[in-house]
Amino acid sequence: MAGLGTLINVVAIIAGSAIGVVAGSRLALKTRDLITDVLGLITILAAASAIIPMFSKEFSSALPKGWTLLSILASLLIGGLIGSALKLEDRLEHLGQNLRRRFGAHHEGTFVEGFVSSSLLFVIGPLAILGSISDGMGTGIDQLSLKSILDFFAAIAFAASLGWGVAASAIPVGIYQGIWTLIGFLLGNVLAQYQIDAMTIVGGLLLLSIGLRLLKIKEVAVGNLLPALAVAPIFVYVLHAFIG
Repeated sequence: MAGLGTLINVVAIIAGSAIGVVAGSRLALKTRDLITDVLGLITILAAASAIIPMFSKEFSSALPKGWTLLSILASLLIGGLIGSALKLEDRLEHLGQNLRRRFGAHHEGTFVEGFVSSSLLFVIGPLAILGSISDGMGTGIDQLSLKSILDFFAAIAFAASLGWGVAASAIPVGIYQGIWTLIGFLLGNVLAQYQIDAMTIVGGLLLLSIGLRLLKIKEVAVGNLLPALAVAPIFVYVLHAFIG
């Protein structure tokens, strides 16, 4: 059944969040802060892993000479301009605030931070895209099953520190992966490997921004950069088809 993988993923996030909230209430503030720091470090590690394709021969050979780094830079700049014009960061925070009120969370809590940070973490990465497309094409949910396991444990860790906002991130995850599942169902495999690599690299840089935010090093408006995930495969395709 198309969409089963995403349904499992959503349930895993909610279940992990519930366990994390129960466990988190028993932890001291310093311990929860330490958990957040560890999550920031792990997020940066995941970002480093996602950036690796930029140095692969397959990705560089698909683009004109000298455009490997420039294509990522251009995608981020264009995506950032689009996101800023649409005020995506503000809209994400506004959505988080509305959900906070519906959940009855306290204003001084970390609901919005948990919602925004975990939403971005759970939707960024090749597994969300490739797994959803594979699910839509009816070729299996193995990739989304793996992602569900990873997200389950990540949700426990995040929710222990950031609360119920992590559970609310299941909503954008379901919508995002549902869209890719529909694309897979209607169009099949719509992206070449170098386009997926471009999205993965951009996603890795967004993950790095999330890690810096969790470590309280730099507040990057990651929400405004989200359109770069859509810009990247289009931009590298243009370079590949018309310049390369």
